Amino acid sequence: MTASLINGPMSESLMGIIESLPHPGIVGDACPRRTKVELDLILLAIEAIESGSSEQMLQLAKELNLSEIIKNRIVLWRMRSTNPMRRAHTRRILSIKEAKALSAISCRLASRLAVPIRQLLQAEQQLSDKQIPPEYNFRLSEYLDRFRAHFRSRMNPRRAKVSIYQEDDKLNELAISLLTKLLFCTGTLGTQRLWMSLFDGEVK
Repeated sequence: MTASLINGPMSESLMGIIESLPHPGIVGDACPRRTKVELDLILLAIEAIESGSSEQMLQLAKELNLSEIIKNRIVLWRMRSTNPMRRAHTRRILSIKEAKALSAISCRLASRLAVPIRQLLQAEQQLSDKQIPPEYNFRLSEYLDRFRAHFRSRMNPRRAKVSIYQEDDKLNELAISLLTKLLFCTGTLGTQRLWMSLFDGEVK
């Protein structure tokens, strides 16, 4: 991307993504806590589904002309570190524009992973109906193992919101609930659906 594009007016693609998502109606430009947590956990689940997803996030930022917002790996890390559950939590705000960019990337990746997401949810449902542990399905077990590893390596166990996930069963429940949210993100209106859900209960 050329310097003139980065420093000049917003690209047409970026403008389309930003303008297609309505302002959530909150006061100011800083996203609330729940929005920051939800976006980071959704991306964490994507990383657990498919290795190398973090690289795809940066590639998608370029493809969607979002490099004006997500310039590089460090910027992406700083945006995700606004999640107060993280070990490396930073006190910088996550702006509405940044949250829109993360939402667009999350939904595009979810759409690409729609088949494995459905397969994982179907496997979980079948095992749950028969009261069989998830370890009996290789792909589901692998996803849950990766998610637990990612969560425990990146989240601060001293945080009250993190301590409730000490047991594997609790983390497995979180991982499955995130698969459901990712499925919610697929489809033509996936980004809009995710975006509005991130601010449920925040508008007073």
